[in-house]
Amino acid sequence: MIRQLLSFTALALALGAPAHAQAPAPAYPNKPIRLIVPFPPGGGTDILSRLVATKLTESAKWTVVADNKAGAGGTIGIGEAVKAAPTGYDIVMGQKDNLVIGPWLYKNLPWDPTKDLTAVAHVAYTPVIIATSVNSKYKTLADVVAAAKAAPGTITYGSPGNGTSIHLAGDLFEKAAGIKLSHIPYKGSNPALMDALAGNVDLLVSSLPSAMGQIKAGKLRPLAVTSAQRSSSLPDVPTVAQSGFKDFDVSTWYGLFAPAGTPAAVVTTLNTEVNKLLGTAEMKAAIQAQGAEPLALTPAQFDTLLRTDYAKWKGIVEASGAKIE
Repeated sequence: MIRQLLSFTALALALGAPAHAQAPAPAYPNKPIRLIVPFPPGGGTDILSRLVATKLTESAKWTVVADNKAGAGGTIGIGEAVKAAPTGYDIVMGQKDNLVIGPWLYKNLPWDPTKDLTAVAHVAYTPVIIATSVNSKYKTLADVVAAAKAAPGTITYGSPGNGTSIHLAGDLFEKAAGIKLSHIPYKGSNPALMDALAGNVDLLVSSLPSAMGQIKAGKLRPLAVTSAQRSSSLPDVPTVAQSGFKDFDVSTWYGLFAPAGTPAAVVTTLNTEVNKLLGTAEMKAAIQAQGAEPLALTPAQFDTLLRTDYAKWKGIVEASGAKIE
């Protein structure tokens, strides 16, 4: 009898085991999501990251918390995301600087953006802005070019750092215009901006979101944007191409990534909510107010963008001679 009872119990447990193992996982997300920001507070990446975190918290009723992990051109924050568990609770705001350019500057990075990250959701793209203090003698880009040709190497421009996409936009402009400027790299957007406002550097080359506040305040004079089209936020500011340098087109992009191996269902959930958010008039206006342009992509489209730019910018970095000091 006891033997039969034990056999029956064992059979019941065996039959019940699969049902228990196949119990549905808790709905995602069921706890706070950390959004790693690989740059210091105040720059373009930080501004957009906090906007996304705040609006997702409001619209999707999730808890999304921005967490700044700056350093080494944004590669430290990316590295932290790569090492995180692929659960969807640690994501990162990547952009051209740290994912497309950084790997060609930092030769010993322990990660590869095309292998160790999963593209989740493109958020926005933005031109680079060439600007100067409102008290500067330079009123147009033509003024800068004329002065640089008259005295090569004497006009300075500040950027957020050596080898960033913004620095390289400045380098590409020098080549297009046939001039020589003097590049002053800073550790982030804000220090470069402050020195430009104070007149300590002649020009500022910056992401538009980082400079927009001071442009709106009338303290910074925009000379040109580097994208193919004018910015909807600054429709009166010409492009570099319209200023006499045909086909000049340099912009940067921002988007969310997760560690490789993050479940497809989680990636889809994140992408759906971000794209839904980007489709709202309120979010579009908020992004454009910062000087960026919202653009929703599928994960596959965003992955293609990453891979295409990753291959393209290797040659641009090498031609620039940019080095990490």
